[in-house]
Amino acid sequence: MTIKEDLTTHVQTLAKTNWGDIPNARVIPAPEDLTYGNTGEHLDATILYADIVGSTTLVDTVNERLAAEYYSAFLHCASKLVTRHGGSIQAYDGDRVMAVYIGDSQADDAVRTALELHYAVVDIINPAFLKINGQDHKELKFTVGIDSGTCLAIKVGTRSVGEIAWIGAAANYAAKLNSFNGLDHEYPIRVTAETFNKLSMKSLYSGETIMWQGKYTNVGQRSHYRTKYKTPLP
Repeated sequence: MTIKEDLTTHVQTLAKTNWGDIPNARVIPAPEDLTYGNTGEHLDATILYADIVGSTTLVDTVNERLAAEYYSAFLHCASKLVTRHGGSIQAYDGDRVMAVYIGDSQADDAVRTALELHYAVVDIINPAFLKINGQDHKELKFTVGIDSGTCLAIKVGTRSVGEIAWIGAAANYAAKLNSFNGLDHEYPIRVTAETFNKLSMKSLYSGETIMWQGKYTNVGQRSHYRTKYKTPLP
């Protein structure tokens, strides 16, 4: 079979095969739990994307080894904090990480991750690189986008490199909140109204002051809120 025939056969099979019932899942599926055909699982989930701001400028202005150190430091801190708050890392894409949270406290868990990541960037990563690199240090900035809703988890790729893809507004808007026209970089953490409405009082307030600005309506069909607060790490 030629590659053209292989691709044509697979696409035509997808197009003509009925989905059947899609179950509601209680746990995040692994790739081996699904097939490459028209199957999947629904989950009520909160999606988080954490992203380095201006990574193209960064790689244009520092040598590749220093850029790699910035990437590695950011992604390590983000990943450790995702795991600390019960999230599941689903993908790395260059300078960003995607995580999924499920359960009753999913929105709070994602926001706590973001607030602690803000502290890690400002109080751990940047001071460490400034101390070592001096004037060659480029201040690392980041964004986090978070959205909540029903997602369809499907298996994509090929047998050797298959992974889970997340279909639904929550995944798209969480990613979109990292970059859009009119972005205010003073507020690096953004959540949609769908996530905001799930938050407990501890995630809404710092003392008696509400942490969030908004709501804003400049990103598609979902409004969002922004914060510049951070949570110190123990």
